[in-house]
Amino acid sequence: MPFRIVQNDIVKMEVDAVVNAANTSLQMGGGVCGAIFAAAGVEQLQAACDSFGGCPVGEAVITYGYNLPAQYIIHTVGPVWEGGDSNEANLLRNCYANSLTLAVQHDCQSIAFPLISSGIFGYPKDQALQIAVAAISEFLADHEIDVYLVVYDRKNFSLDARLSAAVKSYVVENFVEEPFEDDNFDAEVEEWCEYYVACELLSTPTSSQRQTEKYLGEFTIDETFSEMLLRLIDAKGMTDVETYKRANIDRKLFSKIRSNKEYNPSKATAIAFAIALQLNLDETLDLLCKAGYALSPSLPSDLIVKFFIKKGNYDIHEINQYLFEYDQALLGA
Repeated sequence: MPFRIVQNDIVKMEVDAVVNAANTSLQMGGGVCGAIFAAAGVEQLQAACDSFGGCPVGEAVITYGYNLPAQYIIHTVGPVWEGGDSNEANLLRNCYANSLTLAVQHDCQSIAFPLISSGIFGYPKDQALQIAVAAISEFLADHEIDVYLVVYDRKNFSLDARLSAAVKSYVVENFVEEPFEDDNFDAEVEEWCEYYVACELLSTPTSSQRQTEKYLGEFTIDETFSEMLLRLIDAKGMTDVETYKRANIDRKLFSKIRSNKEYNPSKATAIAFAIALQLNLDETLDLLCKAGYALSPSLPSDLIVKFFIKKGNYDIHEINQYLFEYDQALLGA
């Protein structure tokens, strides 16, 4: 079920299906299309494509993967960018939806997409990315399949300029390279250290006994991460399925967490659940503490997460886009 953005060559992806950014005649082209044809075997793949007699924009067809690691190739035709007023967004969204539907119909458990239409078809990369993420997220709400969005070159990965600038500004302003060498921390660093005291992970002379007792009083010491997580799910009125899907977590991993009260997750998994449950910053720190973690001002990934929590933006896929931009580990399984 998890959705991941990865940097790789799509022809090397070991998944059940890879998606080819095709043309309407299903002929070998350039870019991703040319690379997939060359890796799969031009003659046999072209013969299979010719049997369809073409493919309309927004639709998809499926062939075997031949020499690729993937069992199948799903060919979908993205729209050519004409300024945005020619139904391009709906057609591009259909590319992802129809490709995913074909994959599920053929019992695929995993699929890898390129960023469709963002090459020679001229679709603005930031808009193409947002449509891809929205379409994939919508599909995953009702289906179980691992989805990869494959970025070959990070130079072609483009985010919303204004939000990107805001994230960068926050990271730069709040980043602390060596937070424990000086007792004169700013307010945010002091808050972080004080919370560490509450978790009994370290001590700092800047913390007061009153603040420590305040934090310690907010959670039960003998409650494990799993127990706290399940309690929060009930308190939020959410179902298990809703929770692990919002957290970008695999169903099998969630089952392990639910069945083992002593299960200790990775930090990325713990944060993912905090995002799924839409916890505020203090609640997030409480949950992380149960797994032995905290948010550090010396880690760009933690500052990015903190930025989005403070903004009240709990879209895990959008957060992951910015983590990917900063070459940080993504949230979820």
